[in-house]
Amino acid sequence: GLRWPASRAMPVVFLFTAAIGLFVWDMSVTRIIASTLQGLVITLGLLWIIFGAILLLNTLKHSGGITAIRAGFTTISPDRRIQAIIIAWLFGCFIEGASGFGTPAAIAAPLLVAVGFPAMAAVLMGMLVQSTPVSFGAVGTPIVVGVNSGLDTATLGAQLTAQGSSWPIFLQQITSSVAITHAIVGTVMPLVMVMMLTRFFGKEKSWKAGFEVLPFALFAGLAFTLPYVATGVLLGPEFPSLLGGLVGLAIVTTAARFKFLVPKTTWDFADAKDWPAEWVGTIEMKLDELAARPMSAFRAWLPYVLVGAILVISRVFPQVAAALKSVSIAFANILGETGVSASIEPLYLPGGILVAVVLITFFMHGMRAGELKAAVKESSSVLLSAGFVLLFTVPMVRILINSGDLPSMPIAMARYVADSVGGIYPLLAPSVGALGAFLAGSNTVSNMMFSQFQFGVAQSLGISGAMVVAIQAVGAAAGNMVAIHNVVAASATVGLLGREGITLRKTVWPTLYYVLATGVIGLVAIYLMGVTDPLVGV
Repeated sequence: GLRWPASRAMPVVFLFTAAIGLFVWDMSVTRIIASTLQGLVITLGLLWIIFGAILLLNTLKHSGGITAIRAGFTTISPDRRIQAIIIAWLFGCFIEGASGFGTPAAIAAPLLVAVGFPAMAAVLMGMLVQSTPVSFGAVGTPIVVGVNSGLDTATLGAQLTAQGSSWPIFLQQITSSVAITHAIVGTVMPLVMVMMLTRFFGKEKSWKAGFEVLPFALFAGLAFTLPYVATGVLLGPEFPSLLGGLVGLAIVTTAARFKFLVPKTTWDFADAKDWPAEWVGTIEMKLDELAARPMSAFRAWLPYVLVGAILVISRVFPQVAAALKSVSIAFANILGETGVSASIEPLYLPGGILVAVVLITFFMHGMRAGELKAAVKESSSVLLSAGFVLLFTVPMVRILINSGDLPSMPIAMARYVADSVGGIYPLLAPSVGALGAFLAGSNTVSNMMFSQFQFGVAQSLGISGAMVVAIQAVGAAAGNMVAIHNVVAASATVGLLGREGITLRKTVWPTLYYVLATGVIGLVAIYLMGVTDPLVGV
């Protein structure tokens, strides 16, 4: 309402939350401080993942890897619709899985401009990919950190054990539901992207030119979502977007080279001199200016392949997982407050694996020390801007969850909402998640803020908490399409700052589609298919 940035709003919200906990919820000063310290420990783990993800990206930028990856895309097809699907959708999904935190739009937008897209069209394409892959972005951070930190895992874990289940099994049920829901809703996103491209940026401003690529667009959607959902169900939250993007890229780029399902007519923009001024950014992007050193596509892609391989090995083989988890920094019963504990496993967290791959890349790409130093410096500056907001956001969430002997704040809110809305609530749950992402600019933070609230509504209504938390996570992913700081980040890379409102007025429609379709899936799953979990009725 006040149009404040999150860097100003979140400290104020944290102070209000602490005051409400102290004066209304009967929390002791010690418990508020302990919850704040718990939040800071969790924040360190989250920042470690962000740092590793951005550091690998910047390392590849300085080594020439990103330039080689970009150059490989330009020779696949002259059709702008095909280029948008391959670069924005598939490459964007892969980058989201590897890095997250708005990086796909920031990478895809300048790449699209470099191959001849108007800056505004490039930003729009980059924003629309901030949907299906986001729930498993940055090697699963929105689930691994967001849902884990957003739910009262200590209490839920004890309840699940009493029901003959466990927290890891429950979290995997949430993960599977997120992957399946995204696959159903997100398969059409490449078609949505192309239709918006031809409607708003084509010579004829027509939807028809977008429909011409329907078979290829659905093929590209399935090439990502099928391995994505299989990976989510079988391996867990770290891999779906990473491996789905990698597999999809291999399949679709090969298909495009052989013109499989590619329209016979080639679609292009009008001549650049005829573009409206609002389409054009102030930064001209040329691929040949970005090259650092000659590099094969294989060498350029190898670091990301290594990230995927090491993550799979560390999650599938118990001995490897145990070795990495043996290095742990734990804080039990902080300040003597029962149940307020936190820990960091720096080597097992994706951040540790990403940093290890950065060190391998340094030698593999023959980098100079100064290049790695520049990558570390750039990544640290991003970390500082993200970290300031999280330093207040995560402790605020922990105060909410740990609030006093009365029902915790999210549970109290949940009861009120359940009484007010009733059984139709699953239709609205994704919109709550999207609102959180719009405000905070992050799926992870939205899951932290609202998972316990969403779970509490489900408990009050006697329906599956796992399913409602899952559609919260899906809605929060969709909310990234209208997250202002993502639009700003993407716009900045192509010199389009100040025109974010124009982009948002376009991305709001796919966002509405995504949250409404997800809500309908939630209703069908809960009330028609009878999806349940071990805690229903507990």
